[in-house]
Amino acid sequence: MKAQAKSVVLSLLPILSWLPSYPVKEYLLGDMVSGLSTGVMQLPQGLAYALLAAVPPVYGLYSSFYPVLLYTFFGTSRHISIGTFAVISLMIGGVAVREAPDSMFPLNGTNVTGFDVDARDARRVQVAVALTTLVGLIQLFLGVLRFGFVAIYLTEPLVRGFTTAAAVHVCVSQLKYFFGVKTKRFSGPLSVVYSLIAVFKDITSTNITTLIVGLVCVVFLYGVKEINERFKKKLPIPIPGEIIVVIVSTGVSYGMSLSENYQVDIVGNIPAGLQPPSVPDFSILPNLVADAVAIAVVGFSMGISLAKIFALKYGYSVDGNQELIALGLCNFVSSFFQTFAITCSMSRSLVQESTGGKTQIAGLLSSLLVLLVIVAIGFVFRPLPQTVLAAIIMVNLLGMFKQVRDIPALWRTSKIELTIWVVAFVASVLLGLDYGLLVAIGFALLTVIYRTQSPRSVILGQISDTGLYCDADEYEEAAECSGIKIFHSNSSIYFANCDLYVNSLKQKTGVDPTRLLAERKSQRKHAKTRSGDKKDSSQSPAQKKSTVAKLLGVAHEVLDEAEKQVDVLSNGQVAEAQAESDSEEARFLQPLCPVHSIILDFTPVNFMDSVGAKCCPLIFGSSGVSCLVSNELTLQLASWLTYRFLTMN
Repeated sequence: MKAQAKSVVLSLLPILSWLPSYPVKEYLLGDMVSGLSTGVMQLPQGLAYALLAAVPPVYGLYSSFYPVLLYTFFGTSRHISIGTFAVISLMIGGVAVREAPDSMFPLNGTNVTGFDVDARDARRVQVAVALTTLVGLIQLFLGVLRFGFVAIYLTEPLVRGFTTAAAVHVCVSQLKYFFGVKTKRFSGPLSVVYSLIAVFKDITSTNITTLIVGLVCVVFLYGVKEINERFKKKLPIPIPGEIIVVIVSTGVSYGMSLSENYQVDIVGNIPAGLQPPSVPDFSILPNLVADAVAIAVVGFSMGISLAKIFALKYGYSVDGNQELIALGLCNFVSSFFQTFAITCSMSRSLVQESTGGKTQIAGLLSSLLVLLVIVAIGFVFRPLPQTVLAAIIMVNLLGMFKQVRDIPALWRTSKIELTIWVVAFVASVLLGLDYGLLVAIGFALLTVIYRTQSPRSVILGQISDTGLYCDADEYEEAAECSGIKIFHSNSSIYFANCDLYVNSLKQKTGVDPTRLLAERKSQRKHAKTRSGDKKDSSQSPAQKKSTVAKLLGVAHEVLDEAEKQVDVLSNGQVAEAQAESDSEEARFLQPLCPVHSIILDFTPVNFMDSVGAKCCPLIFGSSGVSCLVSNELTLQLASWLTYRFLTMN
């Protein structure tokens, strides 16, 4: 009982399994450097991604502290960096804008142009927090029910196409901050198109100062990113370009009074300290269920995929169900402290790993650095221009845009996976991330059905002097066994494809059971006719009596008695006549097909329903062709048994 209780506690709190044996001398320095480096990235990204979530920047800092702290205790990955992420933030922002549009908050309740920004932001924070609570509950529910496998339905081409589309959404949403134009934020289908139209309509009102600051930041950040990538083996730690840009631009903005003199939009008020916990507004939860499911699944898929990559690289394991529970707790508990939903960030995780991070102590230290900024020096970033945050977001999207390189690679390897990538991208760009994800998942499942209904079927041949069986058409050295066809189809057999399986089998083997059966019946009819003629010329008296009785319609009892008399009185003569008849029929019934045996290779068959099971034994029925089932391990044995069966019969 104690052992079971200990196992449960260790599974729920993985930190207890490694912290007592933490090698301080070996790991602490690397974790400290990694934690500080990641924390320095966490600060500007938290501020920037809050813009994507349509909430004030300080809530990005809250979301960079509480969840990171909680994941240290409940997470199983040692290297991923939990916190704000562009795709999740954008999905939250779309929901917040939909539930709290600008039109809901007119100034003083009048029709005057403009809206109450403070009231709008407060409502959007409520929506984001309630959505985060629901996301956490869904992830907890899935984790407790051991639904960690749910991420497998988001195949890699789907995720990469989806995240590339999300990068397009993010980039378009930041154009208004980058150019300094005043446009409303759109959500839902065709929001990208509407946003682009709105920006280009007001392009003449671009704030030149805002644009110059943004361009300078983009050029600097891109250069730093290239240097870090090119000299990553020589640099002890990556150059923290983002925090440098934030500090310098904040100083320049404060010194030149960019907000007052040049009307540059700035971050504004950042309240010092942490907010007290409060209960989310549960009244709006019914409107958020579908969005919460999508965010929960996408967030978990991002986290578990990256966690498995690092686990494989460093030789430890991650528990998918515990990761669901950890993310669920991070989102659910943190939502009571005014945070929005989080997952892991690829860029920060790579920094955390490359700077020597060994455990989640690095994540703990990065969260403490964020806490220091929130409590003590958050007010310093009030003059920070919003265009700088937009530049940080855009440069961080470069990695996602590079996923477009998947297209030529998938074209060469798998057209179906390429189609999944393109459908996920196009649907997510045009329909929005929520509907786009639903369409992409539905299409991916349809491709599974298509693959099972259109399997690749081949005839296998044996490579001489080996036990290998390969496609006889593709490999010249693969020779078919005389009179035997080994049929291989890379699909399971069930109601949707059993007819296609049978048709493919007939086509590949060249055996048509219906035609063979008809010809066999015709042969037997002719054979009986010939044997009947001979019997008439050599009938015994008893046999003639039987024939006469049959012609006159005598009862079956007379026939039976006559047959018994034949057996008793003329046994030797009847046996001789029967043997002669059988040999005559055997000589007449010549083989109708050069194939006498077909072996069905069931190696790829994972399951077979009742419809598929019924069609297989009835394929060749009474056609005279033997049909055997085999898998890869028993293929040679099945061939030998076929040979023995034919020679014995």
